[in-house]
Amino acid sequence: MYDVIILGAGPAGFTAGIYSTRRGMKALLIAKEVGGQVVWATDIENYPGFASIKSHELISKMDEHAKGLGVEMISDEAKEIKKNEDESFTIFTNKNIYKAKTIILCLGLSPRRLAIPGEVEFTGRGVTYCATCDGPFYKNKIVAVVGGGNAALDAAEFLSAITKKVYLIHRRDEFRGFETLLAEVKKKDNVEIIVNAEVKEILGGQKVDKIKILINSETESKELEVDGVFIEIGRIANTDLVAELAERNEKNQIIIDEKCRTKTPGVFAAGDVTNGEFKQIVIAAGQGAVAALAAYQYLQMKQGKATETILDRGKKN
Repeated sequence: MYDVIILGAGPAGFTAGIYSTRRGMKALLIAKEVGGQVVWATDIENYPGFASIKSHELISKMDEHAKGLGVEMISDEAKEIKKNEDESFTIFTNKNIYKAKTIILCLGLSPRRLAIPGEVEFTGRGVTYCATCDGPFYKNKIVAVVGGGNAALDAAEFLSAITKKVYLIHRRDEFRGFETLLAEVKKKDNVEIIVNAEVKEILGGQKVDKIKILINSETESKELEVDGVFIEIGRIANTDLVAELAERNEKNQIIIDEKCRTKTPGVFAAGDVTNGEFKQIVIAAGQGAVAALAAYQYLQMKQGKATETILDRGKKN
């Protein structure tokens, strides 16, 4: 029986593991892959303490930190979660069955892909899914943003202040984002909007050199020379696993309160899989800490021990 089982090994999951063990909880971290969405970035420049750090280095440091404190980690995937009569939980994975008093869901999001030739091959070498994370590396360069929602519009506006030129490519003739945001993008002299067009292929050598697009009104594709491609067509929250345990919004993201609690006592969630507006590494890590402290408080209260606010106690821990 574990005090807490954490599902997911991104920044939220690692931090939850670190704070759980610091509180003396027996913690198990289960993840199919290590790193979460951080692996989709090449360099990280917006994490406190590092002017710049490679994504794999940051993941490695988090991994070492958690394991060094005694967080048990296994490579596996949860397939079913059952709530028991004693208010504990049973987690069925591909390989085993585990029991826990509490669960912290750090499932993250998966970027929605274009599924075109070159996308996977050039991920991290010109193809990116986060303008905030990777935009600064394309200063004074030419980039393409693919998408038609607020994420794509926001990326185009942000990149217009950094790059030499931005192609904003949308497969429909109307954007789904806010009119005010679209108006701001249209004001930018270095943003060229291409509608009714689809990116068909990403090309390059060691890195992205160009993209091949097809405009719906034309029969032949044409090529655009770019240094980077920012794919902003949304992210997927794979949360069907916890459909009965947690309330979800229209994006299937888990709804939590200020202590990262879900609708089910003993089940917490943290990171990008939650309904928070901003999706950043530092925010995910912060929520992981809150979820772990809240889980500890929950167990303390169940045992009838002191109920003072754990988040106010031992702030250096």
